[in-house]
Amino acid sequence: MAKQNIATTVADLIQPVFMDGELELVDVTFTKEGNDWYLRIFIDKHGGVGIDDCQSISREIDQILDEKDPIPQSYTMEVSSPGIERPLKKPADYDRFSGRLANITTYEPHEGKKNFHGRLIGLHGNDVVLAVNGSEIIIPFEQVAGAHLEVEF
Repeated sequence: MAKQNIATTVADLIQPVFMDGELELVDVTFTKEGNDWYLRIFIDKHGGVGIDDCQSISREIDQILDEKDPIPQSYTMEVSSPGIERPLKKPADYDRFSGRLANITTYEPHEGKKNFHGRLIGLHGNDVVLAVNGSEIIIPFEQVAGAHLEVEF
């Protein structure tokens, strides 16, 4: 199974753990580093996650993965916060983090560029709106290859 399929399968399997709404599943990645495989699960909640949140959710996820066994090779599972440069994955993230600095990369050039840095205005319809140098840049959501918040000092 391809590593992207494994990440998607794991995300689907563990999504019920997050149904109470207290914690949010932000992202799941499955990557090889050297000879070792890592399953990384990023979680968040309003006010941020702590070590107790990570440990608790890790135990729940571990039980599901042991039962369903979706990963054929050995791996190390890590559960953590998405960090201060949190990725923007879901459409709702763009409104939730409105007003914050963000970096957005597109699949294809938009207005001659693929990389944008500016203040996130939000999601209007199916378009991400970003304020860049006093102008609004409108990027179709389906063209966003990657996006993450940027640290402000």
